[in-house]
Amino acid sequence: MQRHFLLIEDDSNIVDFMEVVLQREHYNFTSVGTGMEALMLLQEETIDFILLDLGLPDIDGMELLKIIRKRMNTPIIVISARKDEQDKVQALDLGADDYVTKPFSTNELFARIRTALRHMETASFRSSILVNKELTIDFDKKILYKNKKEIHLTKNEYRIMAVMFKNLGKVVTYDTLTSEVWGPIAADAQTLRVNISNIRKKIETNTLQPEYLITEIGVGYRLREYPTETSI
Repeated sequence: MQRHFLLIEDDSNIVDFMEVVLQREHYNFTSVGTGMEALMLLQEETIDFILLDLGLPDIDGMELLKIIRKRMNTPIIVISARKDEQDKVQALDLGADDYVTKPFSTNELFARIRTALRHMETASFRSSILVNKELTIDFDKKILYKNKKEIHLTKNEYRIMAVMFKNLGKVVTYDTLTSEVWGPIAADAQTLRVNISNIRKKIETNTLQPEYLITEIGVGYRLREYPTETSI
């Protein structure tokens, strides 16, 4: 099935470039230059993936992201010249699947696109067991395994890993992670760091060069995605 991509971008040079690279990957492609055009098109057509620039002439990209996310679960990657960490955090908290800063390489962009598409498909057909390289999580039993051996986690350490597996390959912001794990009375940043450090000691071969729990400095954490292997 050919994916239908929507690019929301008012820079004609970026539009021309993206048209070439998306068509080269055999994606169906539509572009609009304003937020209002995007909202009208989303009402009329089925869109499988959205690439969103934040600097639009009529609606702030963050506000548009909020509106779109309330209406649909379509994967959204923000492509923006804004490099401030707070912009990344805000976009991810509003529901963006990822955030790529300009200028970017096409290899990086398509890697992020593939991850977002896999996440969408996994969310639609999620089993109770997910495998990520040597790690396996069983959501029903609430157990994490490494190389088929149970890893003994505290309740909050398991909750952290459950959130990370449900967002496999995506950045999870600090605020999102603490609210998902600790609820309305969110833990402070130091408590989260201590829990992450303890998890790394249990799952990583080298905690100084983690294979799995990757820190996105100033933003949050990402559970690095590896090809799926046979489950336990």
